Amino acid sequence: MRCSERGKLPNEDNLNVNGSGISLGHPIAATGARILTTLLNEMEAKDVQYGLETMCVGGGQGVAALFERR
Repeated sequence: MRCSERGKLPNEDNLNVNGSGISLGHPIAATGARILTTLLNEMEAKDVQYGLETMCVGGGQGVAALFERR
């Protein structure tokens, strides 16, 4: 939020207001499902067509998925 106050973020609508893995914790083997559920709920609440889920995975791997509401 501090960066946002200094004008470092171009669009405050893109902030994750639901927290992160640090604030919510990492439920064993369910982090991805928790992130996806939050994403889908926010997509519906904000009536947007696309949402992007990104996750870091153990061992330095990462994954991203693009979802579309119809």
